[in-house]
Amino acid sequence: MTVVDLGDSPPPDSGFLERLTLHRIDRDIFTGWCHAGSPLRAFGGQVAAQALVAAGTTVEQPGRVVHSLHAYFLRAGSTTDHIVYMVDRPRDGRSFSTRRVRAVQYGKTIFTMSASYAQQQSGPSHYVSPFPDQHWMTQVPDPAGLSQAVILDRLRQTGEQGNDGLPEHDFVDIRYVDAEDVERISQGRFDRMAWVRAGQKLPDPSLFHVCAMTYFSDLTLVGTVLGHHGGYFGRADLDIASLDHAMWFHEPFRADDWLLFVTASPVSGGGHGFATGQFYKPDGTLVSSAAQEVLMREPLR
Repeated sequence: MTVVDLGDSPPPDSGFLERLTLHRIDRDIFTGWCHAGSPLRAFGGQVAAQALVAAGTTVEQPGRVVHSLHAYFLRAGSTTDHIVYMVDRPRDGRSFSTRRVRAVQYGKTIFTMSASYAQQQSGPSHYVSPFPDQHWMTQVPDPAGLSQAVILDRLRQTGEQGNDGLPEHDFVDIRYVDAEDVERISQGRFDRMAWVRAGQKLPDPSLFHVCAMTYFSDLTLVGTVLGHHGGYFGRADLDIASLDHAMWFHEPFRADDWLLFVTASPVSGGGHGFATGQFYKPDGTLVSSAAQEVLMREPLR
């Protein structure tokens, strides 16, 4: 993946790809800038995506692609300074490579991630649809007929501390399926469906696409949990943050083509909420799965 000198200020909002670009300052050390996911707080999906850029850049064995990642959000990141990504190489075996990444800002670790890479090999395969109708994908409204969600508008409306660090425009094209259609298609098995793709054409190497999907995966899981409790606007009184995040990549895909992200929240309690999601191609192929735990608690006094 291309890494360039980003300078001493945030990059211009010139496109989604630039938001994944890092500056390599040593063999396993990179820096990058993140935009806000809420006012003054770096968007966790972008931190995770940039960490995966850093990790993937150090996997030098040809043919190895990421198949899983597990991450923890430890502290809020700042949008007013760069983040340092430090990569550790625990293993480069015959078939697998493992990488650990620490994202550091002002001397403190704000995020950690472990990612595993492997060569794609042949083996038994199966797929069990979670939907009652095996032809369920034909019932999902086409994204061309859905309105584009402007995520930044919601962030600006919910911000209490100004809009510092928010980008000037959305980099992701996301289109939500109506709740009644979600209920009809899944018969209550899922809470949300959204078509999503990168806002610009991405290069061919798979690393660009898995990093973009990692960014996508943090867009709606928190909202899926909060949807059971009044949504963002209905529960503005809560402290809300992503705690941990995991992904598994099953099949090749392009993140600049439409993908359907289907999410559900089976449980919440004790100040935490849990959500899962699956990404599908338009032909119904399951390409990736995600899971996230969310902090949602009354403010500490």
